[in-house]
Order: sequence, then structure tokens, then C-alpha cells
Amino acid sequence: MFNKLFGSSEPKKPKEEKILPWQPLKEVSQLDNISEKSKSKTQLIFKHSTRCGISSMVMKQFVSAYDLDSNADLYYLDLLSYRDVSNEVGYKFQVMHQSPQLLVIRNGVVVAHASHGEINEIDLRKYS
Repeated sequence: MFNKLFGSSEPKKPKEEKILPWQPLKEVSQLDNISEKSKSKTQLIFKHSTRCGISSMVMKQFVSAYDLDSNADLYYLDLLSYRDVSNEVGYKFQVMHQSPQLLVIRNGVVVAHASHGEINEIDLRKYS
């Protein structure tokens, strides 16, 4: 009972952090490659605002739930550092900008997208 109230004297084991196979999205020219690759493999773009607490929370939830066996390429876009890339993502894939935001791309088009808490409601298995 005292351990529950005051904590155990045993050292806590650090929680293992899950590392996703993120590919940084830093250049507009990468978008054509993503579109082309989407013809044979699902492409995911996660747009993240590094100054937003909600964006950070959603990203942590996404990382925690992401299936490492997923057959998709996963891109990370720091939209504050690469605003021009973020803008071009919206134009190229015809999706209004939001943050955080996840785009699922197949055959050169967005087949699903969501922002904020809805990101973690997308069943990515349907697109892999």
C-alpha cells in the first residue's frame, strides 16, 4: 500500500520509445517522387507543427499506435521549417492545410486525410 502512495524504492525502468521509419520531407521536388511511388506503395505524409501542444500530443498517439509492419512509406513534414513544402502539399494533393494533418496517398491522389484527433481514427490497414 505504501509503495502505491509514495512510490517504490525500486528504480523505474525507462519506457522504451518506439521509433518510426520517418523520412524527412524538406523539398517540394520530393512530392513528385511521393506521387510516383504511391502507384505501387501507400505514401503517408504527417504534417506537424513543432510549436503546437495539440500537434505534439497527436503525434505521440500516432507513433504509439502505428503498426511498424505497415506497408507504407512515412514522411514527416515540419511545416514551420518548410512552409513552402507544406503549401505545395495542399496544392498538389488538393487538401486544405491543417495542423497536425495526415495524408494517405495512393495512385497519385489523397485517398484519406484527417487532422487533429481524427488522425488516429484512420484505419491505415485499409490502404497498405
